[in-house]
Amino acid sequence: MVKAYMLVQTQVGASAQVTRTIRELAGVVSAEDVAGPYDVIVVVQAPTVAELGRGVIAGVLEVPGITRTTTCTVVEL
Repeated sequence: MVKAYMLVQTQVGASAQVTRTIRELAGVVSAEDVAGPYDVIVVVQAPTVAELGRGVIAGVLEVPGITRTTTCTVVEL
């Protein structure tokens, strides 16, 4: 499995609804509201990088209320 962390910024006051919506998406392992420069941290996974990008990450990006994301793919060193 390919795993990534998505750092999500939302519109003011939208983080709780964004988090609830993201939690329902396929490939989302967890989504948590956080304090700091980001509003939500999401853990996503899929069998391949292609499926992670085209399926899971693309789905998260369609959630209303998101203004910006940074995706950090997990690598084994």
